[in-house]
This record gives sequence, C-alpha cells and structure tokens, in this order.
Amino acid sequence: MSVAVALLGTATALVLLSLPTRSVLWLSLASVSSLVLSWAALRIVWTEVLQSRRENAADRAAAARAYRELFTVRAAEHAEFTTAMTERLAEARLSQRELEGLLALQQGRTTAAESVAAQRQAEQEERLQQLRGRVAELEEAAAAIAATEAAAAARPVDEDALRAWETRSPDSVVELAAWEENLRDTMRAAGRSRRQA
Repeated sequence: MSVAVALLGTATALVLLSLPTRSVLWLSLASVSSLVLSWAALRIVWTEVLQSRRENAADRAAAARAYRELFTVRAAEHAEFTTAMTERLAEARLSQRELEGLLALQQGRTTAAESVAAQRQAEQEERLQQLRGRVAELEEAAAAIAATEAAAAARPVDEDALRAWETRSPDSVVELAAWEENLRDTMRAAGRSRRQA
C-alpha cells in the first residue's frame, strides 16, 4: 500500500513539475508517466485487496474448521455425558426398585411373622385354657376321690364284700395292674406333649 502511495505521489510530482515548463513534450511525458504510475498503483492496491480477501477467506475457513472440530468434540462429549447420565439414572431406578422390592419382601415377612406369632399365641392361650380346664377337672376328680375315700374310711368295712372281692378270680388283679399301667402311659404322654408345646 505504501508503494502505491509513493507511485501516486511521484506521478503527481511529475505533473506538477512539468506544468511550469509549458512544454508539450514535458507535459506529455509527465501525463503518460503519471498514467502508467497510477495504473501500477491501482494494480498494487487491487492485488493487496485480493490478497486480504484471500487471507480473510482462509481465516474464516480455518475458523469454520476449528468450530466444526470443536462442535464434533462437544457433540461426542455431550453424547458420552448423556449416555453416562442415562446409565446412572437407570441404575438409580433399578436400585430404587430393588430397595422397594426388598422393603415389600421385608414387610411381607414381618407381617407373616406377626401373623404366625399371633396364631401361636392364640394356640398357646387355647392350650392354656384347656390345661386349666383339665387341672380343674383333675382337682374336682381328686376332691371327689378324697371325699369318696374319706366316706369309705368313715364307713365300716363290709367283711362280706371284702371276702367276696378276695374270692374273685385273679383276673381282677391283672385288670387292676393293666389299668395302673395305662394310667402311667397316659401321664407320660401328657408330660411329653406339655414339653413339646
């Protein structure tokens, strides 16, 4: 650009120097040389303008390439981030469902355990009531036996009935022994069932 300005300045100086001479030759030479120098300056300016346009276009193309590469990198990072977040969200939902399932299972187990415990308690209470009833029956029977024995002790012994009993067959003694054995077995079974309950 400075060369073009120098050429135009030289052309102007030649024309100005030839004017005071009033010579056609000098004026013609100054005009032709100023015209050539002007065209040369124009050509230099035009070349510089084209060069600056090319440089600007190259800069814009480089910026566009850099932006495209940056966009590609950012798009890949965004896709990676989206994938990672989707996986985390899926894992979190899966964990939540697993925890909810475990909680429901635990609540079910707790409810079942409470139900079993309540059933056992009801069975134990029923068994306790049965045993209390049985104890009351046994106490009544013991009281009746004690009353019968007391009444029998208060009664005089019937010698004839005793002799009749003694003269009975030995089978009655065997029956009495069998009855006592049966009573012992029943008492043992009741003791075992009490321990198992």
